[in-house]
Amino acid sequence: MPRPPCPRTISHHPPSHFFKPAGIPLRELQEVTLATDELEAIRLADHEGLYRVDAATRMGVSRQTFDRILRRARHRVALALVSGHALRLEGRRSEAK
Repeated sequence: MPRPPCPRTISHHPPSHFFKPAGIPLRELQEVTLATDELEAIRLADHEGLYRVDAATRMGVSRQTFDRILRRARHRVALALVSGHALRLEGRRSEAK
Protein backbone atom coordinates (compact mmCIF):
# COMPACT_ATOMS: atom_id res chain seq x y z
CA MET A 1 0.00 0.00 0.00
CA PRO A 2 1.57 3.32 -1.06
CA ARG A 3 2.02 6.13 1.37
CA PRO A 4 -0.66 8.85 1.04
CA PRO A 5 0.57 12.15 -0.43
CA CYS A 6 1.26 14.94 2.00
CA PRO A 7 -0.97 18.01 1.67
CA ARG A 8 0.37 20.71 -0.61
CA THR A 9 -0.17 24.42 -0.29
CA ILE A 10 -1.89 25.73 -3.40
CA SER A 11 -2.30 29.50 -3.53
CA HIS A 12 -3.61 29.91 -7.07
CA HIS A 13 -6.57 28.33 -8.81
CA PRO A 14 -7.05 28.65 -12.55
CA PRO A 15 -9.92 30.76 -13.89
CA SER A 16 -10.90 28.00 -16.35
CA HIS A 17 -10.90 24.21 -16.46
CA PHE A 18 -9.72 23.62 -20.06
CA PHE A 19 -7.24 24.88 -22.60
CA LYS A 20 -7.59 23.54 -26.11
CA PRO A 21 -6.53 24.19 -29.69
CA ALA A 22 -8.70 26.80 -31.39
CA GLY A 23 -11.22 25.70 -33.97
CA ILE A 24 -11.61 22.10 -32.80
CA PRO A 25 -14.60 21.11 -30.64
CA LEU A 26 -13.62 19.76 -27.23
CA ARG A 27 -15.57 16.56 -27.80
CA GLU A 28 -13.23 15.70 -30.70
CA LEU A 29 -10.03 16.11 -28.68
CA GLN A 30 -8.18 13.76 -26.38
CA GLU A 31 -7.52 15.21 -22.94
CA VAL A 32 -4.37 15.47 -20.85
CA THR A 33 -5.11 16.13 -17.18
CA LEU A 34 -2.94 18.53 -15.18
CA ALA A 35 -3.37 18.24 -11.41
CA THR A 36 -3.64 21.32 -9.21
CA ASP A 37 -0.25 20.73 -7.60
CA GLU A 38 1.35 20.37 -11.04
CA LEU A 39 -0.11 23.68 -12.19
CA GLU A 40 1.11 25.32 -8.97
CA ALA A 41 4.61 23.95 -9.55
CA ILE A 42 4.71 25.37 -13.08
CA ARG A 43 3.39 28.70 -11.81
CA LEU A 44 6.01 28.99 -9.08
CA ALA A 45 8.98 27.77 -11.12
CA ASP A 46 8.26 29.18 -14.58
CA HIS A 47 5.85 32.08 -14.11
CA GLU A 48 7.24 33.51 -10.87
CA GLY A 49 10.81 32.35 -11.55
CA LEU A 50 11.43 31.00 -8.05
CA TYR A 51 14.33 28.71 -7.29
CA ARG A 52 13.16 25.16 -6.69
CA VAL A 53 14.05 25.27 -3.00
CA ASP A 54 11.94 28.40 -2.48
CA ALA A 55 9.07 27.04 -4.57
CA ALA A 56 9.13 23.75 -2.64
CA THR A 57 9.00 25.66 0.64
CA ARG A 58 5.98 27.65 -0.54
CA MET A 59 4.21 24.43 -1.55
CA GLY A 60 5.14 22.70 1.70
CA VAL A 61 7.01 19.80 0.09
CA SER A 62 10.64 18.74 -0.19
CA ARG A 63 12.76 19.91 -3.11
CA GLN A 64 12.88 16.37 -4.50
CA THR A 65 9.10 16.10 -4.41
CA PHE A 66 8.78 19.51 -6.04
CA ASP A 67 11.16 18.38 -8.80
CA ARG A 68 9.06 15.27 -9.47
CA ILE A 69 5.84 17.31 -9.57
CA LEU A 70 7.40 19.90 -11.91
CA ARG A 71 8.86 17.24 -14.24
CA ARG A 72 5.50 15.47 -14.48
CA ALA A 73 3.69 18.78 -15.12
CA ARG A 74 6.08 19.90 -17.86
CA HIS A 75 5.78 16.50 -19.54
CA ARG A 76 1.97 16.71 -19.58
CA VAL A 77 1.93 20.29 -20.90
CA ALA A 78 4.44 19.38 -23.62
CA LEU A 79 2.36 16.32 -24.57
CA ALA A 80 -0.78 18.46 -24.90
CA LEU A 81 0.99 21.11 -26.99
CA VAL A 82 2.86 18.76 -29.30
CA SER A 83 -0.04 16.34 -29.81
CA GLY A 84 -2.80 18.94 -30.05
CA HIS A 85 -4.72 17.59 -27.05
CA ALA A 86 -6.96 19.54 -24.72
CA LEU A 87 -5.43 20.33 -21.34
CA ARG A 88 -7.85 19.70 -18.46
CA LEU A 89 -7.01 21.54 -15.24
CA GLU A 90 -8.15 19.53 -12.23
CA GLY A 91 -10.13 21.10 -9.45
CA ARG A 92 -9.11 21.27 -5.83
CA ARG A 93 -7.42 18.06 -4.80
CA SER A 94 -5.42 17.14 -1.69
CA GLU A 95 -4.37 20.66 -0.89
CA ALA A 96 -3.96 22.61 2.31
CA LYS A 97 -5.03 26.20 2.64
